[in-house]
Amino acid sequence: MKTNVIELKQYYPVKGGTLKCIAMETPWSDGHENWKRPAVIIAPGGGYTHISKRESDPIALAFLAKGFQAFILTYLCTPAGRYPEQLIEIASAVDYVKKHAEEYSVNPNEVFVIGFSAGGHLTANLAVEHQNVSQKAGVALDCKPTAVCLSYAAITEKAGCERVQNVLLADYSEGERESFKAVRYIDEAVSEQTPPSFIWATAKDNVVDCQHSLLYATALAKNGVPFELHIYPEGGHGRSTGSYEVVLNMPEHAERISQWTENCAQFFRMYCEEKF
Repeated sequence: MKTNVIELKQYYPVKGGTLKCIAMETPWSDGHENWKRPAVIIAPGGGYTHISKRESDPIALAFLAKGFQAFILTYLCTPAGRYPEQLIEIASAVDYVKKHAEEYSVNPNEVFVIGFSAGGHLTANLAVEHQNVSQKAGVALDCKPTAVCLSYAAITEKAGCERVQNVLLADYSEGERESFKAVRYIDEAVSEQTPPSFIWATAKDNVVDCQHSLLYATALAKNGVPFELHIYPEGGHGRSTGSYEVVLNMPEHAERISQWTENCAQFFRMYCEEKF
């Protein structure tokens, strides 16, 4: 097992951002020494005020068990990080994993990103703006994910939950915020360049309404981008893996939520060369 922490500011023009790596050093035994794994970069939620623990290690371990090398991104929250700091950090994380793929037994063409709530907002922001991040960062970044997973992600102010965008853009005036439409209305920024997306949410989420996921999926469909969408009828916000071991207050009949990890892994495998 390979575990270490990478300080992104040692390699990129960012103020913070760390990557915690949980990876298999030798994915298989004799005869498979050159076999590579796909990688997942996890962006936990927390409303841009903190980093959710239950959307960190539990997710990494779930996907490690499914054949993925796992990296947990701890991005700067506000007020320590002023947007687009967070976007540049997650883009730098993708670039880092691609450039250091050999070191971590990763196929550089198979780098996926999984985001939750505010981390889902950040992941979706990268999905629609990956082609613009190098200009924002001032350095060339190879930061387009192979595909993404958006878990109860905050997508657009049109569907409520403006507090995510309000926290992220708190330092900007009302006039300045007008220039950040791709952050405030991510679904409207979807294009043919947006990577494939696995999307899931719950119908009874009273923090980030499932309309966010529906609007994003509709935008993908309009632009011909592959996607898979699951809206589970039970369960509230912040369900993480969907298991009782991680979230004790799971409602009755909500155990189906735990299926999302395997469904997502299967979706990602559609874009992998390796056999699982």
